[in-house]
Amino acid sequence: MRRYDWLTEIRRLDPERDFLRIYQITTAHEFPWDVTRALELALYRTYAVPSIGRLLAETAELTDRAQKRYDDTVLLLDTVVEHGFDGTDGRTAIRRINQMHRSYDISNDDMRYVLCTFVVMPIRWIERYGWRRLSEHEKRAIAAYYRALGRHLGISDIPQTHQEFTDCLDAYEAEHFAWDPGARRVADASLDLMAGWYGPLAPVVRGASRALLDDALLTAFRYDRPRPAVRTAVHTALKLRAKAVRLLPPRRAPHFARQNPELRCYPNGYRVAELGTFPASRRAGGCPVHPLDGDAPTQGDPAAS
Repeated sequence: MRRYDWLTEIRRLDPERDFLRIYQITTAHEFPWDVTRALELALYRTYAVPSIGRLLAETAELTDRAQKRYDDTVLLLDTVVEHGFDGTDGRTAIRRINQMHRSYDISNDDMRYVLCTFVVMPIRWIERYGWRRLSEHEKRAIAAYYRALGRHLGISDIPQTHQEFTDCLDAYEAEHFAWDPGARRVADASLDLMAGWYGPLAPVVRGASRALLDDALLTAFRYDRPRPAVRTAVHTALKLRAKAVRLLPPRRAPHFARQNPELRCYPNGYRVAELGTFPASRRAGGCPVHPLDGDAPTQGDPAAS
């Protein structure tokens, strides 16, 4: 394969009909690392909306069990990407997400905003730090994929195009970003989690992560502004990485998020139906999570990968 063969394949597909296949190529072949980082930032942005950040603080999932909550969120969303909306595991993942959301009083506006972050942040990240620019086909497919996901999650008044998703996100943040002490605790816990993956480099990673936050987020969380030199260094490093990745051969085998080294809670595999939280969970807390007696892991099992 040549470096741009996947892009050639994408352009042969219809972004409104083949959006799942295009999204799989974009996220699992072309930009797996970039999409993971962008979606982490996407989730991080949602904490700055007080109704979202406060709820997450009250559940304590992201403060007391940050690694498990991170793993479960990534795996549930990734399962739909890998298996689609009609596959058994994909349907199970969507069912689990809906069961969790129904346990809380979450407004449609907040749900729609979170959906917007999943569209807009990867596009913005890749446009700035990707090894190539996204094609219009890919942007249309990303919007179509999340329109489909939003419908499966019962969200109404979903934007139709990637530009409409962007406009919705920007307007919502301008109106709703604000300080909340609970949201700040969630933001701090998430930052500590992500920095902790890098051991002795944690302070450097924490500083670099804050340098990627825009002024609106920094204000909402009351974080100090990073020094201009730190921001310049981080942006330069990411652009240099993009240049290096451009020289690599294309990824032949897909890399799904379940293969990311940041996932720590399920070394022996997991069952999609057991991911997430339950109102009266028989597995409250706990990491790693082991299969129930007599059950075999259906995802993440090295023998099955």
